[in-house]
Amino acid sequence: MSINLAFKALSDPTRRTILDLLQERDLTAGEIAEHFQMTKPSISHHLSLLKQAELVWDERQGQHIYYSLNTAVFQDLIKWIISFQQSDSRGNEKN
Repeated sequence: MSINLAFKALSDPTRRTILDLLQERDLTAGEIAEHFQMTKPSISHHLSLLKQAELVWDERQGQHIYYSLNTAVFQDLIKWIISFQQSDSRGNEKN
């Protein structure tokens, strides 16, 4: 996992909305596109960036590709962020 790629992917509101949709259930690119006023190639671009950041997985089922959340990456990001809180609570104050 690249933290830089994950934060780049998370910086875009469209990609965050896609992640919100995938919290509910796995979706095809077409089902995701129904929630936006943009072209399918634009949706594919967003999905590609989410895949590069390993925030989503894709799996072919017949003629469709379903996208799902990769929760392990979110757990890694949370652990990384929490490490700063734990570091601060150990008395490592910054001036």
